Formats: sequence, structure tokens, C-alpha cells
Amino acid sequence: MVYRVIQWATGGVGQAAVRAIVAHPELELVGCKVYSDDKAGRDVGEIVGIGPLGVAATKDTDELLSLDADCVVYSPLVADKKEVAALLASGKNVVTPLGWFLPSERDARIEATAVEAGVSLHGTGLDPGGITDLIPMVFSSLSSSVTFVRAEEFSDIRSYNAPDVVRSIMQFGATPDEAMSGPMLGLLGAGFAQSLRMIVEALGFDPNAEIRPNLQVAVATADIDSPIGPIKPGQVAAQRFQWDAVVGDDIVASVAVNWLMGEEHLDPPWELGAEGERFEVELHGDPSISVRIKGLQPETPEEGLIRNPGIVATANHLVNSVPYVCEAEPGIKSYLDLPVMSGRADKKLSGKA
Repeated sequence: MVYRVIQWATGGVGQAAVRAIVAHPELELVGCKVYSDDKAGRDVGEIVGIGPLGVAATKDTDELLSLDADCVVYSPLVADKKEVAALLASGKNVVTPLGWFLPSERDARIEATAVEAGVSLHGTGLDPGGITDLIPMVFSSLSSSVTFVRAEEFSDIRSYNAPDVVRSIMQFGATPDEAMSGPMLGLLGAGFAQSLRMIVEALGFDPNAEIRPNLQVAVATADIDSPIGPIKPGQVAAQRFQWDAVVGDDIVASVAVNWLMGEEHLDPPWELGAEGERFEVELHGDPSISVRIKGLQPETPEEGLIRNPGIVATANHLVNSVPYVCEAEPGIKSYLDLPVMSGRADKKLSGKA
């Protein structure tokens, strides 16, 4: 079975997803949505730098809605719920890193659309959507009487090659007041809160656990030369976002991201620590478990601006889910509804080349 796939947007995740679709033995790229005139009409392979694929990118949404395809890898900067609903109504499954990790009552209308069209919607990714829910749940199977779960990212944000997003949306280089009142806590909160809810549900914590968000910032104490331009003293140069699931007086689950514009000239003097950039997963139970995950961040910020492994991993997680989502029952499907998913061997090692 070969599934026909449309890639929606060709930013960092989208470009990595195109490469992953081409490498996947069960997938065929048949369409691609772009937003700029300079990309429209161009071969998608040339846009992502892998040579011609015979598929032209288009800005025409209606053209893609009418295209015969099994699934859409939907990865624009921000999700358009009406657009996702239209894709589902057109009979296409959708995988996305932009939410729908765990459905709730507010998703009833879009789920009804998917069910009526006989297709599925699946939210996945890396952080949130993997590190913050799937991996802790997998390791929890090795423990009992679990009392606490933590998933946390430690990253140098200089390697994130989206300067407009880092400055204008993430609010690096802003004043502390601007960052604290900015949109990021809300934008991130939906996905991370769903990850926490999934952990709470899967492990059997009190379903009425309260989700508490928190944002802390560190400012520059001297000029910091960064990919978004100079950050002046007093401007935001590091941020820590955290969401806790609380039962009574106990924090039972916590997810957090630590984003630093380097480790120098910060107040408070935050550091990534001796382990460097990483993801951590921790469980308190019998036995307690601590896991450090390396390899999903670049060796240097400069390398990350060329190829960021975390972006690639996000795209791979999306693409590898496509066959499973296409075979799922209609509706919004989380990790709790789908079988264990895996990547695929390099084609030259599959015995099918």
C-alpha cells in the first residue's frame, strides 16, 4: 500500500517532512502547499534542495482540496481550524504538530467532520507531542505506584532558524513585561496542556488535576550578539515555560522548556548544565526512572541554522505516523488510540531496493 501525501507549508518542518516522505517506502508526495509567490509553481524537490521530484508547489488551496490524496502533513506556522476542517471534509486524513494531541469537548465539531468524511486527525511532533507524553508513558510501563512525571527540554535558541518568530512571537529581545504579557504562553499552552492531560489520563491520576502555567525570563546583563540581532542589557535573553498538573497539594506531572540565547551575560545566571542541550524524562515510582535524551539538538548553534535535528525529528514523527493514521478509525486519534508506531529502514537496507 502506498499512501498519497500532500505537504502543507515548506518552512523548517515542512522541508524536512518532504525529505522524509520521499525516503518513506510507503508514501508518495503528490502535492505541496506554499504561501509565497517565489515558491509557487516550482518543483518541490528544488525548494527543499534535493533535486526535482516532478511535483509542483501551489498557493491554490482549492486545487489541493480537490487532489486525490490520502493524507496531509499540515505544518504551517499557526493552525487554521477552518482549513483543517476543509481538508478533513475533502476526505483527507491530517497529521499536524499544531495541536489535537488529545481531543476535548471543544473539538467536537471538527471531530464530527472527520467522522462524517471517514478520515482521522492526529496531533504529534516532538515537544509537545512525543517527549512530553508518548515517551513518559512508554517508560511508565517499567514502574508502578507512580507519583510524579517530568519531561523537560534544555535548548540553545540560537540554533532555531526562524528569526522573525524568535523576536516577534517568542519575544526574545523584548522587555520582561512584553514577554510576560506576550502570546507564547497561550500559544504553547494548548499543546503542552494536552500532553499533561494525556499523561494524567493514561497513568490514572485524578482527572480533575489542575493545569498551572508559569513563565520565567532572564535578561541580558551585557550586549549579546545573536541571530536575531543584538540583545541589549535588560532585554529578554532566556525563557522558561512550565506547565504543572496538580492534584491537591501535589504536582503529579510537569512539562517545561528552557530556551537560552547562549549561557553568557544572563540574569538570573541560567545555564544548560554540564550535560548541555538535551531532553529529560523523569518518573518517581517503584522503581524511579531518569532518562536523558541526546542527539535531537545540533552540536553548535551554527550547525542548527543549517540543519536542526529537533526540527527533523518533529517532521519524521509526523511522516512516520501517516500509514497508521490512514488505517485508523475515523475521528481525532491520539497516541492512546493508535498502535505503536515506528520509522522505516533505509530503502537500501529494506531488501526491496
